[in-house]
Amino acid sequence: MAEAYFPVGPGLGMEENFLSLDDILMSQEKLPGRAESALPRLAVLLGHGGGSAESIPEGSKLEIPLWLAKGLHDSKRRIISVELPKIYREAWRTVFSADANVVDLHKMGPYYYGFGSQLLNFENPENPEIAQTILQTFIARFRRIMDSSQNAYNEDTSALVARLDELERALFQVGQKGLNDFQCWEKGQASQITASSLVQNYGKRKLAEVDG
Repeated sequence: MAEAYFPVGPGLGMEENFLSLDDILMSQEKLPGRAESALPRLAVLLGHGGGSAESIPEGSKLEIPLWLAKGLHDSKRRIISVELPKIYREAWRTVFSADANVVDLHKMGPYYYGFGSQLLNFENPENPEIAQTILQTFIARFRRIMDSSQNAYNEDTSALVARLDELERALFQVGQKGLNDFQCWEKGQASQITASSLVQNYGKRKLAEVDG
């Protein structure tokens, strides 16, 4: 009998978990950038047409998948340079600091937190501000997300989650499952309340770090 599949959670911070479907999808998100030197045999991969052996000329503007940008980025050799996507720039950071709850994160980027954390791998003088905005945005939106998940029992929640990024959607689902489990327990339909898989996996990860 085949074993049940348990989703693997995304990595934390600047680290990726390559067993996580969320992290694999997030790594396909594209960064605006520029070729600081000629890039041989990458024309087709980066959508510049031509044959597979064609090079991308120095100075060309690029849209680079995150996984490739991280592989090509080298501060000493200056192979490519990357720019901040607009949602992480100063103008949008001002919007987040004013009221993070008004932003449709899923429309702006479904992996706002994970992708933003990966941007810290690139040397950018705005990295401290980006990191602070990501953290404060999460804090500002977390309570509203969990309150919503606890006050939507047996209701259509599609409108509630439409504006959330993928991490927030996962948290919403955890809150919903906790509420449903409690309701079942309260009605005598369950013998005990168990910790969510998200909490259990986090605990296992911390134990592994201690043992290591």
